[in-house]
Amino acid sequence: MTLRIGSRGSKLALTQTNLVADAIRAANPGLEVDVVIIKTKGDLIQDKPLNEIGDKGLFVKEIEEALLNHEIDLAVHSLKDMPGEQPPGLEMSITPKREDPRDVVITFEPMKSLENLPLNSKIATGSPRRIDQLKILRPDITAMPIRGNVDTRIRKSKENGYQGIILAAAGLNRLNMEYTGFPLEIDTFIPAPAQGILGLENRVDDEETLAYLRPLHDEDSHRQALAERAFLRYVDGGCHAPMGAHCVIEGENFTITGFYQEGEVYRKESLCGVRGEESEKGKALALLLKERVKNER
Repeated sequence: MTLRIGSRGSKLALTQTNLVADAIRAANPGLEVDVVIIKTKGDLIQDKPLNEIGDKGLFVKEIEEALLNHEIDLAVHSLKDMPGEQPPGLEMSITPKREDPRDVVITFEPMKSLENLPLNSKIATGSPRRIDQLKILRPDITAMPIRGNVDTRIRKSKENGYQGIILAAAGLNRLNMEYTGFPLEIDTFIPAPAQGILGLENRVDDEETLAYLRPLHDEDSHRQALAERAFLRYVDGGCHAPMGAHCVIEGENFTITGFYQEGEVYRKESLCGVRGEESEKGKALALLLKERVKNER
């Protein structure tokens, strides 16, 4: 058998997919693994902000259709870019080990923290989650919209004279990129749900593909994904919603922390649980935050 893996064609997407392909080959000697590049709507439309052309499904719909049509056997996604719901017939039961979930500020002059940035700095990001948290920490900073792959966004930010750009640490690490800047710690800057986790999507009951994937599974990362994606699902978070969530696993226990903002009302809360309650607590946290924000508006 040849295992066909679907991927977007960007440098980061292909890097991530090839990391998965290499891990599958290592765990299954002799297996042929091919990467199939699939263009998505989000890749084809580069001249508009994401909130003007759709939601998180922009980067996955065409790949999921290829999977359902048996044109590929597996899809590799950045899980943070996926909608909370999956189409019937598809699942993600195997989760590789999570990369660094933090956001990073890349600066074009040496800086050690957000506090060191000059007054009235311009920072490139189009993410409502990042924009809202940036405003809380540094109200003087202006967020500037940006699109394109990682290299393009960094180059455009520098050419435009911005002081920096916010990107996910996981992507930079997977690309082995060297940069000047600093991470934004999770206790003050909450990442997107499942940031740093790769989504391995397959057809339900495709036992042959699942057998090839099982050696890649990391249970703690899977538990984090369950909690954070349940939060995403019940907070109704697409690209336009200012919200974030992160789950910390400590043995059988875990804590999920999230924030949600509507208008000028921002709330941040945490809930604790034990193994098996990840989805339940993620949902409960989302509903709690939405209710509290609604009551304060």
